[in-house]
Amino acid sequence: MGPDPFAALAGELARLESQGLARRRRLLGSPQGARVTVDGRECVAFCSNDYLGLAAHPALVAAACEGARRHGVGAGASHLVLGHGTAHHALEERLAAFVGLPRALLFSTGYQANLGVVTALAGREDAVFADRLNHASLNDAALLSRAAFRRYPHLDLGALERLLAASRSRRRLIVTDAVFSMDGDIAPVAELAALAGRYDAWLLLDDAHGFGVLGAGGRGVLSGSGTHSPRVLYMATLGKAAGVFGAFVAGAPAAIEYLLQRARPYVYTTATPPLLAATLARSLELVEQDEWRRERLRGHVALLRRRSRFERWRLAPSETPIQPLIVGENRAASAAAQALERAGLVVPAIRPPTVPHGTARLRISLSAAHETADVERLAAALMAAEAEGMAAARPPA
Repeated sequence: MGPDPFAALAGELARLESQGLARRRRLLGSPQGARVTVDGRECVAFCSNDYLGLAAHPALVAAACEGARRHGVGAGASHLVLGHGTAHHALEERLAAFVGLPRALLFSTGYQANLGVVTALAGREDAVFADRLNHASLNDAALLSRAAFRRYPHLDLGALERLLAASRSRRRLIVTDAVFSMDGDIAPVAELAALAGRYDAWLLLDDAHGFGVLGAGGRGVLSGSGTHSPRVLYMATLGKAAGVFGAFVAGAPAAIEYLLQRARPYVYTTATPPLLAATLARSLELVEQDEWRRERLRGHVALLRRRSRFERWRLAPSETPIQPLIVGENRAASAAAQALERAGLVVPAIRPPTVPHGTARLRISLSAAHETADVERLAAALMAAEAEGMAAARPPA
């Protein structure tokens, strides 16, 4: 037998391990929720994006069962062949009305939605302008589009305006997270829309982490900003606060029809199971009606920030359920996550390349499903983990 053809990959894996960057999958043995079974052990989870606690809600389980009875399990074809059912169509209409935009288009995932929008709207003669801390899907989409890729420092609108003013591209597309997934801060939507108008650009907002949580009735960052611009395309995911699966893009009728015709991840993907569309229709009702979930979530955020006091670590400013605790060094963040897990709390360590070098962190995700006692327990455990890490780092006397 000859040499191992994947020896070079094994070396790369060993390098990741040595740098504290290797990732491992945990085995979830229960429905998603605040309390879960992970690798056979019961824990309190502060790591999912189930912000409203809907992922295992009995009403959604019942809606999924009824959807399967009415529509079957698989869609069987792409939307443009014979996979676009009445449940999909009704959901698109409800989503558009919910976010206050003329038309919406379903995608299988947020990643696919971003790839579809950017690659359909921008090409070799065009330019994409992106916040440096955008989600990987937006960056990958810009690279695949073959457009000029111009990145500006995080939330630096002056730098963005200079790039727009210097651009001679045929089309200009600004792309940004609405809520930044690793930092929890919020894009200045009104100002971005104004720049888009001033420089004849389009604006794509990725509101994966704001939809369902922010804005009146959970309608998201765009609604909460009071911005009304025909230049905006709004993308949100349906597997986080909405508790199910999928994504959608909403905007002007011509833009949505163009995506339907030209967005490759839409055209060439089998439609999501119609039972999920039926379940999401019920989820939208809960998202809009259950204001107590958002109120409880806001209370958890305030409580965690009030109870947490650190000497070296830093809780980044965020009013969203995403609460990033900056640790700094990769191994220190991993050690802290392990200490928390020993205490029965699951909080992920996020390291480069997901975040910039030197900013490894614990990404705390709060949910309306958490109890006040869970948040109190987390704050105490975080401070204990910092003290443990500081003691381990001291040289022996």
